[in-house]
Amino acid sequence: MENINLNPASVFHYFAEVCKVPRPSKKEEKIIAYLLAFAKQHQLEVKTDKAGNVLIKKPATPGKENLKTVILQSHIDMVCEKNSDVEHDFMNDPIETYIDGDWLKAKGTTLGADNGIGIATQLAVLASDDIEHGPIECLFTVDEETGLTGAFALEEGFMDGDILINLDSEDEGELFIGCAGGANTTAEFAYQLIDAPQNYFYFSVTIKGLTGGHSGDDINKNRANANKLLNRFLSQLASKYDLYLCQIDGGNLHNAIPREAHAICAVPMKHKEDVRIDMNIYTAEIENEFSVTEPNLRTELSSESPCSQAIDRETVKNLLKSVYAVHNGVYAWSQDIEGLVETSSNLASIKMVDNKIKIVTSQRSSILSSRQDMSEMIRSAFELGGAVVTTGDGYPGWKPNPSSPILKVSIESYQRLFGVEPKVKAIHAGLECGLFLEKYPHLDMFSTGPTLRGVHSPDERMLIPTVDKFWKHLLDVLVNVPTK
Repeated sequence: MENINLNPASVFHYFAEVCKVPRPSKKEEKIIAYLLAFAKQHQLEVKTDKAGNVLIKKPATPGKENLKTVILQSHIDMVCEKNSDVEHDFMNDPIETYIDGDWLKAKGTTLGADNGIGIATQLAVLASDDIEHGPIECLFTVDEETGLTGAFALEEGFMDGDILINLDSEDEGELFIGCAGGANTTAEFAYQLIDAPQNYFYFSVTIKGLTGGHSGDDINKNRANANKLLNRFLSQLASKYDLYLCQIDGGNLHNAIPREAHAICAVPMKHKEDVRIDMNIYTAEIENEFSVTEPNLRTELSSESPCSQAIDRETVKNLLKSVYAVHNGVYAWSQDIEGLVETSSNLASIKMVDNKIKIVTSQRSSILSSRQDMSEMIRSAFELGGAVVTTGDGYPGWKPNPSSPILKVSIESYQRLFGVEPKVKAIHAGLECGLFLEKYPHLDMFSTGPTLRGVHSPDERMLIPTVDKFWKHLLDVLVNVPTK
């Protein structure tokens, strides 16, 4: 859909263009080709690096050559999530958008405004001939969502700017000057297949309809984790009946709170009705516990054909107890910034792969030692259950600099334009800024963006009026950048 009647027209024009180009994480070839063609069309200097990051340069407008060079930055990949009843091929199909009141949404998929609106904003600046600014560099990084690969691979000297404005924030009127670091901890339970009993009641259990969301930005909202809810019910059954577990699957992405989880189980036939009663009681309990944050929570229990094989009993016992013990959600709050989550963990996914049950968790903290402690806590719970556990190297946080010169410009600009002070905050989600600072320690940075909600889920939506405010503020900052 061409968002031609929305303001600012140029930004929404390019957002509609970006929505047509498939850009899953690690498969950004089509959007890279689009950016290279755009630079050629507009006769702008462009280069790429080995990782696929793209840098497009635009000279200063006449009279603004003495301003410091500003790097506008966004990531070009998107989280590809869809509702289970939606047919969509993220490798080939465009994102279908529609307007619902003041919100721009997608039809049953992620919208990709994270970070497509950042890309569109950069393109609108680069294509303009009526915006005043100093020298501009637009950095487009790859694979932010699944590993910050582009930011990790960025080499010294690839860009020359003094100031970096990250366009990947999700709350208009809030300027971010710090973020959490993070790492993934993965546990693997090796299992044996055993013969499944044939005179048992086989059934599937599904938890679905959860809100989900971003495992950093939304972790403080008391949303349910589908993997934890499923495991809790299976643990209850295992404590009462002779339970066999044949299949288990839950969640997908390390940085998304899981919305759905599913298992196929068996109990002695005499407990068939008992299990149904247990499910009804359990559903009522969790609906009560999550009545505010999970209004669409659903459970399903349905009969299944008998399975020929099941997971060995010892592994099932260890799996259920470990997943029960593993911390999920907020662990500690910041002692410096009120209301900021300091440390958290997300039980992201449970998958059966090559005779192993693989569980991915994601830890975040604004303090490195606390993140390491959280990862070690997760490791301990899984190792006690006999799993093989690995923790990745992770990525650094971004320590706030309240005395930043570009932050001062940005605050004064917002006050002048809108008559109120913007909120200056740190974010519990990971931004690429910490990695940029490692390679370019001189950079003066802040992060901004329009209001997005439900990112990393099919409920992702963008508040249309905030795009215009974000745009006007950005343009005013660009014209008031400090001189060299």
